[in-house]
Amino acid sequence: MATALTDAGAVVTGAGHGIGRALARRLAAEGARVVVNDLDAAAAEAVAAEVGGTAAPGDCATAAGARDLVEQATAALGRVDVFCANAGIDAGPESGPDTLQAPDEVWDRMLGVNVLAHVRAARELVPRWLEDGRGGRFVVTASAAGLLTMIGSAPYSVTKHAAVGFAEWLSVTYGARGVTVQAICPQGVQTRMLEQSGDLAQLLSRDSALTPEAVAQAWVDSLADDRFLVLPHPEVAGYYAARATDTDRWLAGMRRLQAKIDAGVDAGADTGAGA
Repeated sequence: MATALTDAGAVVTGAGHGIGRALARRLAAEGARVVVNDLDAAAAEAVAAEVGGTAAPGDCATAAGARDLVEQATAALGRVDVFCANAGIDAGPESGPDTLQAPDEVWDRMLGVNVLAHVRAARELVPRWLEDGRGGRFVVTASAAGLLTMIGSAPYSVTKHAAVGFAEWLSVTYGARGVTVQAICPQGVQTRMLEQSGDLAQLLSRDSALTPEAVAQAWVDSLADDRFLVLPHPEVAGYYAARATDTDRWLAGMRRLQAKIDAGVDAGADTGAGA
């Protein structure tokens, strides 16, 4: 596993905090040369200094931002071998409990960061990987919400489903041509996003809230077989199978959880989710 990352040129977006920072630190520990991207320039600089990498702050969600990031990273690294498309956002508490009413601006921003940022990065990288024949690794940090459903946040659930769908498409289209694609899909992780999720925090961490470092470890472990789905919470595989094999039963279980949340009951105590 270490060999796969030794001296690799790696980029991590959204790497100023949380899972992104943990991925950047782990990549560096495994011998990779790391470019740290974050919208928070000070955070990007701090993590880059910590890992002995290069800071490339900016908005990776825009077409120009994605292009600039790949150019900066290529100049710093010589070649981008691993791209961790980790940046992601939630609608935030300001959208209120009924995110059906979240304004278009929230949807547009979340589609930009959670989906189109991956598309725009892949547009820049995949042709380069195909042209030189050396391939590359494109890693999307999605969420268990992208395999199941996120109670409470329509924009988050929908965009994370789309992120997984795009990663699947990349794998189908370019996987036989040297492009390895992976999707990291954790449940609750001890990050600012979990802290800001309000009443949903207990539900998101019902099985366990992992540290960002545990998520990074799960990804490094996945390099042994280059599996597409990286599930830091292994139980998600069972939930995913249950959702696929009996969708109506799954949805009924999720509606029970929603009803408990609506009634202010401890939804985390109901082990019937997805049963």
